[in-house]
Amino acid sequence: MIVYNDTKKQFVDDVRCNVIADKILTLVRERGINAGQDAEFASWQNSMNFMRNIVDDREIDDEVRIAIEYNIPLTSKRVDFIISGADQNDRDNVVIVELKQWQKAEKVDDSMHYSVRTYVGNSNRIVCHPSYQAYSYARFISNYSEDVAAGSIGVTPCAYLHNFSPEFKSVLSDSIYREWYDAAPFFIKNEFKEFSDFVKKFISRKSSRGDLLYDIEHGRLRPTKSLQDSLVSMVKGNKEFTLLDEQAVCMDMCMKTLDQCRKDGRKRTIVIQGGPGTGKSVLAINILMEAISKRMNASYVTKNSAPREAFLSLLTKGNAKKVADIKSLFRSTFGLSSCDRNLYDCLIVDEAHRLVKKMYGDWAGENQVKECINAALLSIFLLDENQAITTKDIGSMAEVSYWCGELGSRMISTPETKLVSQFRCNGSDAYIQFIDNMLQRSEESVDVHMSELNFDFCIFDDPCAFRDALRAKNAIDNKSRMVAGYCYDWNVKNHRGEYDIVIDGFAAKWNLAEDKIWAINANSFEQVGCIHTAQGLEFDYVGVIIGKDLRFDPLTHRVITDKTAISKDDKSSGIRSASDDVAHKLILNTYKTLLTRGQKGCYVYCEDSNLREYLKSFIMHP
Repeated sequence: MIVYNDTKKQFVDDVRCNVIADKILTLVRERGINAGQDAEFASWQNSMNFMRNIVDDREIDDEVRIAIEYNIPLTSKRVDFIISGADQNDRDNVVIVELKQWQKAEKVDDSMHYSVRTYVGNSNRIVCHPSYQAYSYARFISNYSEDVAAGSIGVTPCAYLHNFSPEFKSVLSDSIYREWYDAAPFFIKNEFKEFSDFVKKFISRKSSRGDLLYDIEHGRLRPTKSLQDSLVSMVKGNKEFTLLDEQAVCMDMCMKTLDQCRKDGRKRTIVIQGGPGTGKSVLAINILMEAISKRMNASYVTKNSAPREAFLSLLTKGNAKKVADIKSLFRSTFGLSSCDRNLYDCLIVDEAHRLVKKMYGDWAGENQVKECINAALLSIFLLDENQAITTKDIGSMAEVSYWCGELGSRMISTPETKLVSQFRCNGSDAYIQFIDNMLQRSEESVDVHMSELNFDFCIFDDPCAFRDALRAKNAIDNKSRMVAGYCYDWNVKNHRGEYDIVIDGFAAKWNLAEDKIWAINANSFEQVGCIHTAQGLEFDYVGVIIGKDLRFDPLTHRVITDKTAISKDDKSSGIRSASDDVAHKLILNTYKTLLTRGQKGCYVYCEDSNLREYLKSFIMHP
């Protein structure tokens, strides 16, 4: 979707008459796009004046096309500014311009090769280097447009920081970013001529094909051969994504169903159920790979970003170019409400129990289960109803069934779509039952004792000893992390203190909001993850801090929950305002989810001493 699309001549006139920002705003609202707030409106007014000065050049034909706020297909991302036409040799080109209002920036650290820190959105934030951002947008377009992939249309990315002080240019031109600014040059406030000359190298006359962006936008969207090859090589070369037994059977069933959908054009929905550690996410990635290898338009979808970012990092091994290549295949549920019916051949929705009725900021959003089913010929939901952790979570068999009926999609749920074998917790199915027994999640318990399990489960009396033991495990291969119930205020983020979690000499911070790969970042062990960043992930060893929302009453011999102990900074779970019964269930779901993140072991510290002694009883006495 292109918000503004006109000739260079008309664009120049619109800017000169001071109507360009109003035109963009009107078009944005007509298209139902969540944009046009005061800051963005001001940026349009400001930046478009600078771009007018660039394109208002007699060496650039009046009929060259200008596009503003181009919504990249299959994503919610928008390209700020695009110039399309032909060069002096009549080669068709599209120049992508990422516009920034920044005045300065700073490097984060030497390990972060495509991130910088700058003041944006009323605070200092870690964001993409503008060259990388432009480069990644160009890669996405190239990966889905056969005209671009075939070389008949050239796509050239760049960035223009028209307010950026030359004093800070050395930050953006640091050698750690060379790969990005070599591929997508950036220009600052004193480099008008350089930027102008750069644009004119690629654009000087109108294209003989007319509007090139129309061809890109309206051509059949499907992954190119290069994108297919990239993903297949990453998955097949990664032992962490090997399918076993029932996973492989389920995979076969999903692909057979997808072929049927493509042949007869009928909508279908598959629900894959499985508890923690049954390999749902591994299966999801393999389905994605197989669909892409067949040149189908598919995407891996989650509501929360943590699983997407972790899998991207695992697949690409931190290679930012590879990330740019395949990131388009991993998307949020945000923006699906604006998708046409059956835009995708296949959507693989992981952690589907976390879907909600309305996502904040998505103006047109209604129900994410509905939107996933509507957007795909085949929708595949991977869910575990016992991992719902907020009052807003609606992903369930009943919800999927209802919307399948409403949208004319045949729902498929068979024994072959139920995953039961445990691939976490050292392969122990019994460990899951062990956790259910400890948490008293059911009136009926199965006789399972820790001594019978080949799994390293320890209860610690001292939080510092707990951290030291887990730190030693992490030193082996950086695959151990601390997590906690959301009972601690986010002091650091809200500038209320140096630490968030302080217990008897133990002090730690919640994981940094801007660190999207906290789970695997080599420098993030000392940070503590919450349920919102840990769900859907796994570690060799997980260390769980159980806060005051979970206690043990020795008189009644019952595990009890306390919703008032949940931090007031927890704005998303709704537990504090939920009924006691609902809150009880969600708190238990939260801790079951946290306690089942480990593949080899789980270390636990409880704030409540009675709970500690109760949990020890499961280890000490058969």
